[in-house]
Amino acid sequence: MSALAVTLQGAQVLGDHGLEEHDLSLCGGTITDAPQPRRIDLDGYMVLPGIVDVHGDGFERHLAPRRGAMKDLDQGMIASEAELAANGITTATLAQFYSWEGGMRGAEFAERVLSALAQVRGQVETDLQAQLRFEVSLLDDYDAVLDMVTRHGIRYVVFNDHLPHAALDAGKRPQGLTGQALRIGRNPEKHLEFIQGLHARMAEVGPALERLSAALQAHGVRLGSHDDASSEARRVARARGMNIAEFPETLDAAEEARAGGDAVIMGAPNLVRGGSHKGNASALEMVAMGLVDALASDYHYPSLRRAAFLLVDGGVCDLAAAWRLISAGPAALLGLHDRGALHIGARADLVILAPETRRVMATLAGGRISYLAGEVARRFIS
Repeated sequence: MSALAVTLQGAQVLGDHGLEEHDLSLCGGTITDAPQPRRIDLDGYMVLPGIVDVHGDGFERHLAPRRGAMKDLDQGMIASEAELAANGITTATLAQFYSWEGGMRGAEFAERVLSALAQVRGQVETDLQAQLRFEVSLLDDYDAVLDMVTRHGIRYVVFNDHLPHAALDAGKRPQGLTGQALRIGRNPEKHLEFIQGLHARMAEVGPALERLSAALQAHGVRLGSHDDASSEARRVARARGMNIAEFPETLDAAEEARAGGDAVIMGAPNLVRGGSHKGNASALEMVAMGLVDALASDYHYPSLRRAAFLLVDGGVCDLAAAWRLISAGPAALLGLHDRGALHIGARADLVILAPETRRVMATLAGGRISYLAGEVARRFIS
């Protein structure tokens, strides 16, 4: 589909300082100051910048709806894009694991996902990007990760450490290990032996991680850390070039990130449900304290716009500030300076909402329709 050349009129358009009624013209995939001959009446609706999701793994439900059902990943990716568009998301960062956990989080599946993503990009309107979530204990895979990142043009890598260190230090069998092993088709005793071996080599991780981080930065890759539990952990991550703090678990870690000039991402589902499901720091409290640069969908795409309106309804901030957390904020964090706001010359990424229900009625990515529904659909096609 080619980009629309239209002028949207009559809607409340969200700008830097709030909603205002004015025309918005689109041509050639960008926002223009030149009125277009075709005009669409959007009286009674809101037009807001398209949502930029900086971290989401909800796509996994489409790629593998049941254990073992992981064949046509390209079709699952297309289904994922439809869900993204229906939730007003115009740029999506798909967070794919590269982990010792195997299965959907293993290296082979990561390669399949990235290949499927490359295959479908030209078939969908949403800008689909990839984030690789790498488990730092996989010392033998560091070269393979660097190769994967460069081959697939990944621009954002986040480092995780989900090994059950406390149980392994105590010589105990980690909780859930047998079920985890069986899910990925591995003998539980072999799986335990494998992660014990990884745990035993953790002293080697620091120097190896510094070398990998330097190599990734040399390729222009943005780096982040996941689940920083303390201010010290954040300082160590920053020293290694990880200037993005993704889902810090404590207020101390978030404050350290802010003091050090790092970007902070929190999960929109955390904010919507009123707190972390794991008992970690509250996204709502961190937003209220001015510690958050971007909200991410994490595992639930609808939570992004719901979180923005909850902030407004709760009096935490106005709509312009709340929406920046899911548009301009994440766009800047990803280095995508052509989107996130409805400015002249910006990429024509926008979402049209019904004010009463806040339902997404239309999504345009690069000036092309990715989702259209209800009365707004009738206005576009009449």
